[in-house]
Amino acid sequence: MNTDTSAVAAEPTGGPAKKPNIVKRLYNWVLHWADTKYGLPALCAISFVESSFFPIPPDVLLIALCMGAPKRAFKFVFYCALFSVLGGILGYYIGYALYEEVGRRIIEFFHYQEAYAYVGKLYGDNAFLAILTAGFTPLPYKVFTIAAGVFHEQVGLMTLITASALGRTGRFLLVGAAIYFFGPPVKRLLDKYLEIFCVIFMVLLIGSFFIVKWLAK
Repeated sequence: MNTDTSAVAAEPTGGPAKKPNIVKRLYNWVLHWADTKYGLPALCAISFVESSFFPIPPDVLLIALCMGAPKRAFKFVFYCALFSVLGGILGYYIGYALYEEVGRRIIEFFHYQEAYAYVGKLYGDNAFLAILTAGFTPLPYKVFTIAAGVFHEQVGLMTLITASALGRTGRFLLVGAAIYFFGPPVKRLLDKYLEIFCVIFMVLLIGSFFIVKWLAK
């Protein structure tokens, strides 16, 4: 993930400007809110809709806001996590009551059909762990929230809320804490390696869980 606005391609010399694709335009639109007085409300809204259908992760705006006001980083993290979890509840409802009308179209629009089928199998094994992992890592979180509603007999709403709260808070806290304690120097690392950091942390977390469980036997 890259939140550096300098990455936007410059207009070629002597030729017409290339119009950025829809994802890049949405990315720039999300990022621009950091320079307005509506940065926090925008973060809440984007965190909410990303959990069910919006393609740009809230980390983009979260990093920019934290960089602009490091002392408020944990406040941004709190609201980002809160509204992400609330958005997950919307995703659950879409899967539970509106899958044929809305949910299926979202899955097909993002070409997540294979991921959706795989998530259904994961829920049969350990729904809590699957959602926790999706909330923290680059896995498509919206697929997990929608699928949770579809497979509601295996995934209770409280399971979704609890696992999402842990996973989403952990992910965003990693961003906020890094900027709060290390400031601007850490931004470039987050731009390039945030997903890797999240995966490593999640592996360590799950590994620790199984070690404790094994020692308790």
